[in-house]
Amino acid sequence: MTLKTLLAGAMALGLATPALAQDDPVKVGFIYVGPIGDGGWTYQHDQGRLAVEEHFGDAVETVYQESVPEGADAERAITQMALQGADLIFTTSFGYMDATNAVAAKFPDVKFEHATGFKREHPNVSTYDARFYEGRAVTGTIAGHLTETNKIGYIASFPIPEVIQGINSSFLHAQKVNPDIEMVVTWAYTWFDPAKEADAARAMIDQGVDVILQHTDSTAPQAAAQEANENGGRVFTFGQASDMAEFKPTPRVASIIDDWSPYYIERVQAVIDGTWEQQASWGGMPEGEVVIGEITDAVPAEVKAEAEAMIAAITAGEYHPFTGPINRQDGSAWLAEGEVAEDGALLGMDFYIEGLTGDIPN
Repeated sequence: MTLKTLLAGAMALGLATPALAQDDPVKVGFIYVGPIGDGGWTYQHDQGRLAVEEHFGDAVETVYQESVPEGADAERAITQMALQGADLIFTTSFGYMDATNAVAAKFPDVKFEHATGFKREHPNVSTYDARFYEGRAVTGTIAGHLTETNKIGYIASFPIPEVIQGINSSFLHAQKVNPDIEMVVTWAYTWFDPAKEADAARAMIDQGVDVILQHTDSTAPQAAAQEANENGGRVFTFGQASDMAEFKPTPRVASIIDDWSPYYIERVQAVIDGTWEQQASWGGMPEGEVVIGEITDAVPAEVKAEAEAMIAAITAGEYHPFTGPINRQDGSAWLAEGEVAEDGALLGMDFYIEGLTGDIPN
């Protein structure tokens, strides 16, 4: 039996493969939930992949698979990438969490990094996330100032803590500058579905919403707002995950940009150095992972200055978006005056804050 046959058999069984020779490139894989051209979440992760290629050159080879559904398909795709010799695999959607851990158990010599999850069931699995709620405090502030109808909308993907944090942070900061604010939340139950996202945006506009925030990945809400504005409307939007700059200066008046490049470069370097260890990372504005894109001139100068001051305060660690007093939706106390939410409470957030209407679906 040849060595090649033996290695193929070991890989088929999910056993550890021999270490790479020192001069072999490190192979880094990425599993994406959407297409790399989505203009949002997946696009931004792929920009991180390209940054890895540019930074390391021939020392690294990257591979990716796009539009991988969450569930059984994800486990198959991750397994295939491991069998193809990946040394490090980034799985970039919350719904890949169980699949990532299942595959990691079979490939103990492969390193796995799961985005936005919390399960690290094996020593070769790390998790990473970004404090998107920091950016949503800024966009919520702008939204509260811009609305003339006092109705802002939030297109939500799935009822997980990350999304609930975003809804609460957006509403809290909109309400601080406009106590009459009302937020319409629409659950799309998808990360990327332009048709659903456009329908949600149009329905909100029909209800009188004139500022739309989103936690879904396509530019369809921007296009729907642009269409409304061309027909005499006045609707503002914010880029999600990437800048969505093609829609500025309006309807897109600012954006939350996820910059994964620093994290990806750091973790690939750790594999190259042999220093990679399991960790749970949750960076934000101070780490350069959450960035507010250009605030356009459609935003009044004094509002822009207020938003920029908040960005500076969060970046400097002087302001936390969830600082009390804050009550739960039912009026019970959550955070006392001056009290700052602990990470554990945020990571398990499953409730609306006071003033929001409607229920969080199961």
